[in-house]
Amino acid sequence: MSVSEKDVMVSTTPYIPGYKVTKVLGICLGITVRSRGLGGRILASLRSIAGGEIKEFTEMSEQSRVQAIERMITHAKGLGANAIISFRLDSNEVAETMDEIIAYGTAVVVEPDKSIAESKME
Repeated sequence: MSVSEKDVMVSTTPYIPGYKVTKVLGICLGITVRSRGLGGRILASLRSIAGGEIKEFTEMSEQSRVQAIERMITHAKGLGANAIISFRLDSNEVAETMDEIIAYGTAVVVEPDKSIAESKME
């Protein structure tokens, strides 16, 4: 099952414009570790001789980020959140051929900020 950002708002800022945080539920994370297979490493080595983008690694990195973000959103939903604030992505080399991608943020419950709507009516 795939989780989309439509299920949970995700923001890199510590707030979401037009909403107020009503409850902080804690840290939410999504982690994945990917290995660069032997075939991919050989192909990448050959491509690196000529220079330029190594598309196989770019695609693997993008898939890893998406998976980590989906796992973070699933974790946040499990905590009862409808939003994640202060979202960040990080990566580390676990071994020579393995990379760890971590998506994390603060799981919160938000609701529309009625004071903003009321001030616009005045």
